[in-house]
Amino acid sequence: MSANSPFTTRLMRFAAAIGPGLVVMLADTDAGSVITAAQSGAQWGYRLLLLQFMIIPLLYIVQELTVRLALCTGKGYAELIVQHFGKGLAILSLATLGISCLGALVTEMSGLAGVGQLFGLPVWQTIGVVVGLLLIMVVTGSYQSVERIAIFLGVFELAFLPVAWKAAPDLHIVAAQVRQLPLHDKSYLYLIAANLGTSVMPWTVFYQQSAMIDKGLNLRHLRAARLDTLFGAILCQGVTAAVMIAAAAAFSGHDAGLQLDSVAQIADALTRVLGRDVGRILFALALSGGALVATIVVCLSASWALGEVLGIRHALEKHPAEVPWFYITFALLLCAGGALVSSGVNLVRLSIATAVVNAVLLPVVLGVLYMLARRHLPAAHRLSGRYAWVVGCLFALTGALGLYSGVVGALG
Repeated sequence: MSANSPFTTRLMRFAAAIGPGLVVMLADTDAGSVITAAQSGAQWGYRLLLLQFMIIPLLYIVQELTVRLALCTGKGYAELIVQHFGKGLAILSLATLGISCLGALVTEMSGLAGVGQLFGLPVWQTIGVVVGLLLIMVVTGSYQSVERIAIFLGVFELAFLPVAWKAAPDLHIVAAQVRQLPLHDKSYLYLIAANLGTSVMPWTVFYQQSAMIDKGLNLRHLRAARLDTLFGAILCQGVTAAVMIAAAAAFSGHDAGLQLDSVAQIADALTRVLGRDVGRILFALALSGGALVATIVVCLSASWALGEVLGIRHALEKHPAEVPWFYITFALLLCAGGALVSSGVNLVRLSIATAVVNAVLLPVVLGVLYMLARRHLPAAHRLSGRYAWVVGCLFALTGALGLYSGVVGALG
């Protein structure tokens, strides 16, 4: 087959586009997502399982719109907000991103610290090693190298799939519980918000758009980038569902309302079917993989977004001396997250609370994304017609559900 044949060209284009969508979805299955899914399964069995699969189209639509914006405009998400809506809304969006990023960082590092404690390592040692290695990776690497490392780490999340299979859930119980939706219960609503908030997050939108630009992609890569995003969305929610299934099966004999309080407790629940030693190693790899990818994505999202609002071009290919603010922002975020972890906060409660905050912020995130895709894309790629109405209704319902379930659940 000729090296210049249409098939070879499409294959090379697809290979070039693969990465940003997959990385952001692997990051989406982070420590907070695992903890929220485990708590959902422990507390409500399979009653929140259907929600995981209903989130797939929502997650794909959100990230696909960021793909269009990136490839059609060649500009980052924050840069577009400044250009079309002014610095006021850009600062609001940046504040939203900052809240989400800080909460996510503390969650990821707490998860990594918890994994270290499973093997007898003090929190400060684990956090010190993580911060040091990530700083070295970013300062000495390019976007492509960071992307490859992130995908390699994220692959370990697949360990949750055999855990769910070995848990052997009772299909009759699954079928009965997925039809039960106790929407009157405030703790159930709280976990609905948490599951939404661990799926659609401000930093995932900012990251994928900026990453595609940093990688040098353009409209020729649109189809491949969409496939990359779709595969990532299915994988993300498949892993999350696997965690929920394993937790539900492990705690099927307990009363409703069971609260998990530590990473060790979650590890024991999810890995008892594999044996203590093998189970803990697989759990540690899976949770660490997602947490490390998310830590990279969160820090890069905030650093890129800050540069876009300030009107400063950014790229991982640039030497730290050329863009010191970019690397300083990355380092400060890492250090701030590590410092907060030492406060001794309850990991499980913090993770779920962070997810609920993300859900409450959904109206802002989805609203701005919808307006950009509806008004500021070229005519050929603009969000329009019936699809625009469908997306608008979906975003409105999701934003309302996130806000309502988060506020009502928190007050309960």
